Amino acid sequence: MLTDYALAAVTGYLAWRLHRSGKSRWWTVAFAALALTALLGGTYHGFGVPVWKATVLLAGIISFAMVVGSAIAAITGPLRKIIVVLAVAKLLAYEAWMTGHDDYLYVIIDTGIALAIVAALHRSPWILAGVAVSLVAAGVQASGFDLHPHLNHNDLYHLVQIAAMILFYRGVT
Repeated sequence: MLTDYALAAVTGYLAWRLHRSGKSRWWTVAFAALALTALLGGTYHGFGVPVWKATVLLAGIISFAMVVGSAIAAITGPLRKIIVVLAVAKLLAYEAWMTGHDDYLYVIIDTGIALAIVAALHRSPWILAGVAVSLVAAGVQASGFDLHPHLNHNDLYHLVQIAAMILFYRGVT
């Protein structure tokens, strides 16, 4: 729960910084959506408040905004429009699917697709490093490795993902 809140605090701060700088509206949305998602996830895990559905639905906004922000930053013309339309279609399909499902596996699949698109669009070493560290974070989460009873694989995932988000932030700025 505390690492959820740490991820929320860091990404919320980075969203605020991006917003104030006027850079990349869609990446700002991605950071803000992740902050809210982590806040809800921590509240769900720590207090049992029934907000899981909102948590998994918001995850689709994160991946959508990352793809759209990347398309706007990296390409122009008709290809950009095609990618944005496909991102909208992906978001609608994800949200429709998740209204009837709660398994975090689908969040990982959707995020993995988005990260592949982001990596394909960008040449920024910071963005590519963010993608790589996000993949490491997903591997840590999927491994089930618990460093300590109070520092499990989900907590480690959040900590590694904080590093990934800082790398993404550097790439956007």
